[in-house]
Amino acid sequence: MGCAPNASHSPVFLLLMFSGAEGPHVVLFVLFLAIYLITMMGNVTLVLLISRDSRLHSPMYYLLRGLSVIDMGLSTVILPQLLAHLVTHDPAIPAAHCLAQLFFFYVFGVTDTLVISVMALDRYVAICDPLHYPSVMNRQCCARLLALCWVVSVVHTMLHVGLLLPLSWAADAEGNVRLLHFFCDHLPLLRASCSDIHSNELAIFLEGGFLMMGPCTLIVLSYVRIGATILRLPSAAGRRRAVSTCGSHLTMVGFFYGTIIWVYFQPPSQNSQDQDMVAAVMYTSITPLANPFVYSLRNKDVKCAFHRLLRGGKVAS
Repeated sequence: MGCAPNASHSPVFLLLMFSGAEGPHVVLFVLFLAIYLITMMGNVTLVLLISRDSRLHSPMYYLLRGLSVIDMGLSTVILPQLLAHLVTHDPAIPAAHCLAQLFFFYVFGVTDTLVISVMALDRYVAICDPLHYPSVMNRQCCARLLALCWVVSVVHTMLHVGLLLPLSWAADAEGNVRLLHFFCDHLPLLRASCSDIHSNELAIFLEGGFLMMGPCTLIVLSYVRIGATILRLPSAAGRRRAVSTCGSHLTMVGFFYGTIIWVYFQPPSQNSQDQDMVAAVMYTSITPLANPFVYSLRNKDVKCAFHRLLRGGKVAS
């Protein structure tokens, strides 16, 4: 293999994770198409319910609506490109498209992690300081927090994509760069480089690790305080109600953060490319699919709003 020019000279990347036997492609196409359509329908429904029903115009649902929009973006960045490759059996993607996919994947993915931590802060204020909740977590505060999540995510993404631009790539005899993955993810791109990537790895573990540890710390501290507050509640009914408001969020926190830490913050010798791929499918496809159902099926307010919409075609305005 030779060393292809950097991204400014437009090498062609081949996404080869699913380019095996011909038969399974139909099954994979149907599976990922179903995942994408259900993801979009579930999140669009949740966004419409929260936007139109006045009973859901609270900070928690405002943040949940933002999370649904992010999940739709994350799925749209990854799955349509994958479906196109499965249909055409052509795994090629130009360098500009590859880096654009990486950029938007990072933007939506990092924003997702930050919004999930903001939702933990919202639950902390609601349970531990309910008297000040309306004034602290008001709509303006939530809008500022969401905007901050987007800004931090874009800056973080520009750093890592910028560090990729000067790299050269290990190309085959035809000048193509092979990536054993189903989308242009950061670590497969680094593995395919024949340049010195120490600065990239250092940025992942230092800046990326700090960006991950900040939200994780906020979530842990919030739930430690929430747990202590719940244990002090006098009634069992009050404790069950408080736990139910946090159960959906904790489920998705463990699922989303667990898979990301598994992929990005283990030594390379500790995880295989197949394990990375499985984890990547989980946080790029399954988590956006599961979010609207986890939050709605366990949430009485959302279920009631949905039933009102089905019965009368109207929601409270």
